[in-house]
Amino acid sequence: MTDQGSPRAGRKPITSRSEVEHAAFELFARQGFERTTVDDIAAAAGIGRRTFFRYFPSKNDVAWGDFDAELRRMRKQLAEYPADVPLIDAIREALVDFNRIDPDEAPWHRRRMELILTTPALQAHSTLRYTAWRQVLAEFVATRLGVSADSLAPQAIAYATLGVALAAYEQWLRSPGTELRELLSAGVRELSAAVG
Repeated sequence: MTDQGSPRAGRKPITSRSEVEHAAFELFARQGFERTTVDDIAAAAGIGRRTFFRYFPSKNDVAWGDFDAELRRMRKQLAEYPADVPLIDAIREALVDFNRIDPDEAPWHRRRMELILTTPALQAHSTLRYTAWRQVLAEFVATRLGVSADSLAPQAIAYATLGVALAAYEQWLRSPGTELRELLSAGVRELSAAVG
């Protein structure tokens, strides 16, 4: 029988990308990222293999959710900042907004970030995602500074901002009672004060 994307008998149909993610995160927690296959995820989600690939290009992409859509949203948001908003304020607000999560999704997002930051098999994939994220920010900074996006200043600012985000996430994962948005915002302010 071929996979037409219909749910398997006796299972509630999976209707969203986040439900597939949740099924995958449960498996990753139980049996590890490396030992979990696409077929395992599809079976746990009650979908076929082809349906899985309609949601995600690969198993590695599950950890990143709909990252490309979020990048498009961030690019649009940055482009809409009025020129009189100071650069550092725009960067801080965009960083916090990019990492805003629905409170109901916070436990799943914590799992996502633990996976991304601690799974060796995801590190190469993460590098590609970080590069894409930095490029969006570097393009915005370059426009503000009137230089090319591959110039030193936009690249340095993009790298530094990514560093702030990673440090904030590591702090958030170590200290479950902390508020991620506050850590991100504080990180940008501290970076600005340190270099200002």
